[in-house]
Amino acid sequence: MDERDFYTEKQEVKTANYTCPKCRQRQDFQVRWLRRTKKRELPRGASDYDRAKFAKARDYMVRVDDMVFCPNGQCRAKFEIPSMQTVVFVD
Repeated sequence: MDERDFYTEKQEVKTANYTCPKCRQRQDFQVRWLRRTKKRELPRGASDYDRAKFAKARDYMVRVDDMVFCPNGQCRAKFEIPSMQTVVFVD
């Protein structure tokens, strides 16, 4: 059984404040995240191994966007989101 069978997926957009490395202007950016919420019940046909995995499963979010564009009309630089955090556990 695949891990995706344990979760319901939904896209979300969060606002984050970053500084463009080229023009040094601080702006708010819309960053897309994929929220995976644990299902209430284990899917049918699960083995003992799948039951153990499902018991340990938690809700979490995965960042979809890795790059953003500077909204400054003169800059328009494309840069990588400067945090190493791509997965966030939601409790």
